[in-house]
Amino acid sequence: MSITIKSGQETAVMRQAGKVVAAVLKKLQQEVKPGMRTRTLDDIAENELKKLGAESSFKGYRGFPASLCTSVNDEIVHGIPGDRVLREGDVLSLDFGAIYQGFQADAAVTVGVGRISAAARKLIEATRGSLEAGIARARPGNRLGDISSAVQNYAESRGYSVVREYTGHGIGRQMHEDPQIPNFGTPGTGPMLKKGMTLAIEPMLLTGDWHTRVGEDHWTVLTMDGGLSAHFEHTIAITDAEAEVLTEGIYA
Repeated sequence: MSITIKSGQETAVMRQAGKVVAAVLKKLQQEVKPGMRTRTLDDIAENELKKLGAESSFKGYRGFPASLCTSVNDEIVHGIPGDRVLREGDVLSLDFGAIYQGFQADAAVTVGVGRISAAARKLIEATRGSLEAGIARARPGNRLGDISSAVQNYAESRGYSVVREYTGHGIGRQMHEDPQIPNFGTPGTGPMLKKGMTLAIEPMLLTGDWHTRVGEDHWTVLTMDGGLSAHFEHTIAITDAEAEVLTEGIYA
């Protein structure tokens, strides 16, 4: 495994890519409402990308047909925007990536559509909390397993399972670089974290069992048991001390 260490200049460009991602995700959250089609959100994302002078990380990636992933309720990741109409009480995950001057950033946020149940709200809060717990362990001298175990422990201590078949990842000139970052693991194991590493940490929490399945579109990943899912993600850079969140500002 060869993990790329970014220079200060490269990280600075990624910081700009992160600002694009954060701005688009914030805009999308403000637009979400019952009765809208998920395709409309993808249109908004594309329009915002053009305004900000960036390109989509997702559209065309291995044939993916959209700039945004919209995953609803039991859909975990990679949901394709289309004619689906959002309804009051839905749980919607928005996953978005941008390329700016050759470098990439990637982030995700889960929101409620209108009024949602208390159970859905707790799941969303726990998923965001597990991301923050992972980021808190992203310091030089720690190991990758420290991030993974922090995510897992936070989630499982609150009664949720973590997706094991899909992971976070390194990021830079490519959307997916080494290393893979599982949402479960053992402290003190894995590669040493060093200044200049740039990572996308992305917990996916489920109310039920952790097993997943892929839908008929060959993209959308769903919970096996039909339980709810939530997904949060930030692109970060390892610094001399606490990690810098390059996609800071994604929350509306």
